[in-house]
Amino acid sequence: MSQAGNGELRRRLGVRDAVVIGLGSMIGAGVFTALGPAARAAGSGLLLSLALAAVVAYCNATSSARLAARYPRSGGTYVYGRERLGDFWGYLAGWGFVVGKTASCAAMALTVGAYTWPERAHAVAVAAVVALTALNCTGVRKAAWLTRTIVAFVLAVLAAVVTALLTSGTARAARLDISGDITVSGVFQAAGLLFFAFAGYARVATLGEEVRDPRRTIPLAVPLALGITLVVYAAVAVAVLAVLGPDGLARSAAPLVDAVHAAGVPDLAPLVRVGAAFAALGSLLALILGVSRTTLAMARDHHLPRTLAAVHPRFGVPHHAELAVGAVVAVLAATIDVRDAIGFSSFGVLVYYAVANAAARTLGPEEGRPPVPVPLLGLAGCLALAFALPLTSVLTGGSVLLAGAAVYALRRRTTA
Repeated sequence: MSQAGNGELRRRLGVRDAVVIGLGSMIGAGVFTALGPAARAAGSGLLLSLALAAVVAYCNATSSARLAARYPRSGGTYVYGRERLGDFWGYLAGWGFVVGKTASCAAMALTVGAYTWPERAHAVAVAAVVALTALNCTGVRKAAWLTRTIVAFVLAVLAAVVTALLTSGTARAARLDISGDITVSGVFQAAGLLFFAFAGYARVATLGEEVRDPRRTIPLAVPLALGITLVVYAAVAVAVLAVLGPDGLARSAAPLVDAVHAAGVPDLAPLVRVGAAFAALGSLLALILGVSRTTLAMARDHHLPRTLAAVHPRFGVPHHAELAVGAVVAVLAATIDVRDAIGFSSFGVLVYYAVANAAARTLGPEEGRPPVPVPLLGLAGCLALAFALPLTSVLTGGSVLLAGAAVYALRRRTTA
C-alpha cells in the first residue's frame, strides 16, 4: 500500500467504491439539469441525442479505462496525453478538465440551492461546497461512503418517479414519436449538452492512484458505472417525454417536478426536490474529488503552484488542492448562473476526452489497446459535439483553452 508520507496517495478503493463514485458523478447531473435545454435543441429527437451522447461516452469510457489501467496515477487524461502525445497535449487536457469541471462543480452546487431554498440558492450553494470540501479533506473512503448513500437514495427516488409516470393515465407512447421538427444540428447540440451528464465516469480514472488493483478495477468500474447511468437516463427520459411531450419538456425548468404534477401525483414533488438536491450533492462531491486530483497531478509537474501537490500525512488526500478547488468553486457558486455553466463545461470536457481518444489510439496491442474504431469514433464524436454546442459556449470555451495555451507557452519560454 502506498503511504501518504512520501507524497503518494493510498490505494483504498475497490470495484464497488469506484462504480459508486462514477455513479455519483453522473446520476443527477443530466436528469435534473440537462433534459430541458436538450429538449429545446432536439425537439422530438431527444432520445436520438441521448443515444448519440451515449455512443460517444462509451468510446471515451473505453479509451479512458484502457489508459487508466496502463497509467494508474492521479490526473486522468492529463497524464495520458502527456505520456502518449507530449507535454502540451497533456497540459491542454488537464487545463480543459480543471476549468470545465470547476464550472460543473458550481452548477451542481447551485442545483442544490435551487431545489432546497430557491430564494437563497447562492448561499446554500456556497455552504454545500464548504461542507463537502471539508469532508473530502478527511479521506476518500469517507467521501465514497457518503456517495454510496446518496446514490442509493437518488436511484430509489428516480425508480418511484418513473414507475408513477409510466403507470399514470397521462402517459402516451405517441409523445415518443420522432416528427419532422428535428434537425441534425439540433440533435448534435442536444447530444453535446447531454454529454454533461455522462462525463462523470472520468472520476474513476482521475482517482487511479487511490484504486486497488487498478488494472482490474478501472476497466470493470468504468463501463459498469456508464451502463447503469445510461439505463437510468433512458428510463427517466422516456417517462418524462411520455407525460410532458417534447414541447412541454422543452419549456420546463424542473421537468421531473412538472411531470409528476401533470401525471396527477403531486405528492411526489417534494420527494423529487429532495432527490434532486441529494443527486447534485453526490455529483458535487465526486467532482471536487476529480478536479483536485487533476490539480495535484499538474502541480507535481509545476504547471500549477507546487504547494497544490501536497498530500496530507494522516488522511492521504491532496488537501491543498482540495481547499483551492473548493475556494474557487465557492466564489463561482456565489456569482454565476447554473445554465451558463453547462455548455461551457461540456466544451472543456469534450476537448479533454478528444485528447484521451487520441492517446488511446497510440496504445499497442500489448498495452491493452481498444478496438481501432473506438478511439477514432470517440475523437470524431467529441469534436463534432463540442463545436455543435451553442455559439457562446464554443467561443467562451475556446477562449479559455487559448488562454491556457498562452500560459503554457509563456511558462516554457521563461523556464527555457
